[in-house]
Amino acid sequence: MAHVRNTRLDAARQGLDAGATVECKPQHLVQFAHMGAMYARVGLGIETPRIGLLSIGEEETKGNDLTREAHQRLKTSALAFIGNVEAQAIFSGDADVVVCDGFTGNVALKLSEGLVEMVEDLLGEELQSTFSSQVGYLLSRRAYRRFRKRVDYSEFGGAPLLGVAGLAIVGHGRSSVKAVRNAIAMAYRFAASDFVARVERDMSRVAELAN
Repeated sequence: MAHVRNTRLDAARQGLDAGATVECKPQHLVQFAHMGAMYARVGLGIETPRIGLLSIGEEETKGNDLTREAHQRLKTSALAFIGNVEAQAIFSGDADVVVCDGFTGNVALKLSEGLVEMVEDLLGEELQSTFSSQVGYLLSRRAYRRFRKRVDYSEFGGAPLLGVAGLAIVGHGRSSVKAVRNAIAMAYRFAASDFVARVERDMSRVAELAN
């Protein structure tokens, strides 16, 4: 799974494997890194995306057998690999693409969603708790609306599932009407830009260089 930092919504991330591959081998993580880098270039316009490998420490000896082997492979790849990153890098912007297995990535996504919802609820409660805070909310509600928009997954609606022979957008199981609408719009943009074929061509070049 590769989490790609989105330059428009600061707290939004897109999982390109969408948690589909739970049991991964080191070569799978390398493939995720390449696909994530291609998506960042083609979909988000990041010319040289920085690749980080999610682990429990920044040292290359940290992690399990999967992450240690993947680290060695990524280190010798042509990607702009910045090394291991810890979980906060998913939000900090230190890496444009954060690579991990599907199980870990799915847990990270769901944890992020829950944290955003909790922060929104706590902020809403505080803004309504006293008369002065209610007045403050009235004065700052435009900023509050912008904040909610920046952390709202439905602004995207879904993420492209790369590695399949076609264009597939994976949405949340509890997607709203707005999320579904935006997912359809995303699918249209990718189809119109021939996104899948461009990724396939890039992957073919990567395979040729590896042989």
